[in-house]
Amino acid sequence: MKIHAIQTGTVEIKKNQKIGKGSGVGRLINMLFGREWIEPALPIYAWVIEHPEGIILVDTGETARTAETGYFPRWHPYYNLAVRFHVKPEDEIGAQLRKMGINPKDVKKVILTHLHTDHAGGLSHFPESKIYVNLPEYQRTNGFQGQVDGYLPQHLPRWLEPIPIEFNDELLGGFTKVWRATTKGDIKVVQTYGHTPAHVSVIVESEDVQYFLAGDASYSEQNLLHKTADGVSPSPKQAIATMQKILALAKQRPLVYLPTHEFDSAVRLNNKTILSV
Repeated sequence: MKIHAIQTGTVEIKKNQKIGKGSGVGRLINMLFGREWIEPALPIYAWVIEHPEGIILVDTGETARTAETGYFPRWHPYYNLAVRFHVKPEDEIGAQLRKMGINPKDVKKVILTHLHTDHAGGLSHFPESKIYVNLPEYQRTNGFQGQVDGYLPQHLPRWLEPIPIEFNDELLGGFTKVWRATTKGDIKVVQTYGHTPAHVSVIVESEDVQYFLAGDASYSEQNLLHKTADGVSPSPKQAIATMQKILALAKQRPLVYLPTHEFDSAVRLNNKTILSV
């Protein structure tokens, strides 16, 4: 079994998105109107797992269509004020898989940590794959309210009929609900609510270490260690509670922490750098 970090372009965000500031509505206002941008732009990773049961993809990265005029709702303050995407066609997950010698048709399962565009923008490459998502997360994308919350349901593939992740009672570190994504149970999905209310993360277990594909459970390893919620989370308390569960898991067994938007994630993956707790 092998894991690959695939960078599907970059994204510029405000400092107050990576490290939330204030409380309540003020937290959102600080994120939208803060003047400081994170430099350099952050990576957008997707994760390819070569598994005996077939190729498994965690998140699909972003699409180059973000450069098209009118792709984002013009009325939406977040897309107008607080984010800038940089994705070329050759950055998309489909093109990069082909460079690796993997046909997107050969991807058996796609597991989505959540449905923000930088994690689900590449879904169009996988019409023949099984797409797994936490059902409450998918339901949050519906209608105008979904767009208000930052989702882009109008750009989800029309063929998309995701398979709901079915969690079972299982104790894993601080987590009590687990879905085993493989027959062997060496790939598991846990509920990491916070960044969105139904966000999930993926754990890949090898003989000597576990890899925690965090999605946006935190934007960086330091944010995790300091239990710092981002500016997007509708519930910072929930995000921090999730971080405490991840840290509890890391105390039980060596863990490599791999959030989506940190360049060091690829380095930690290659070097098998253990989270120090």
